[in-house]
Amino acid sequence: MKQVAVLGLGRFGGSLVKEFYTLGIETLAVDKSIDKVNDFSDYATHTIQANTFDEFTLKQLGIRNFDLVVVSFGDDIEASVLTTLHLKEMGVKQVWAKAQNDYHHKVLEKIGADKIIHPERDMAKRIAHHVASEKIIDFIELSKDHSIVEIVASDKLHNKTLIDLDIRAKYGCSVVGIQSGEEVNVAPVADVVIKKGDILIVIGHNRDINRFEDVGV
Repeated sequence: MKQVAVLGLGRFGGSLVKEFYTLGIETLAVDKSIDKVNDFSDYATHTIQANTFDEFTLKQLGIRNFDLVVVSFGDDIEASVLTTLHLKEMGVKQVWAKAQNDYHHKVLEKIGADKIIHPERDMAKRIAHHVASEKIIDFIELSKDHSIVEIVASDKLHNKTLIDLDIRAKYGCSVVGIQSGEEVNVAPVADVVIKKGDILIVIGHNRDINRFEDVGV
């Protein structure tokens, strides 16, 4: 099982600790505030009060032994950058960092952060896509050009199979799952029958997904 360390217990970091707890993942939760450390003591395997931008402190925590370290205090850009830099230099396997803005993102990218997270921006995109289209109920950006979306099947798709629709050939995107009620069919076979109201989980280039949404659904 993975061992994870979350450095910074603000809204984002604290929420991560709680989710890891529900998933049974061993978590070290660290913050410079003793109040925040106490707030999450019931959810983390270990909680420690410390300033993690100090390299000696990180070594004392045995941070190099963790599979993943999340630097979640994006508001303090200097501390975020120094901590991420120390973690990479110490050879931590995976370092994920929360970015406050595009400049912060570029610096984290330069020093080798393995994944850079923009929680507010990512959530704003998901909400905006949902508002912009009645068909799209969720949107996850994979890269600048590729995404996964959940699209509600309309009358056009009712009682048709994936063979009938031939979505990959016509639109260039792929259906990787179909949710019908509470059941989710992952990697559906070509002759599965789609019903109105089913949720199609579609992956592909944004251009192709938009075309499928406009014409095919």
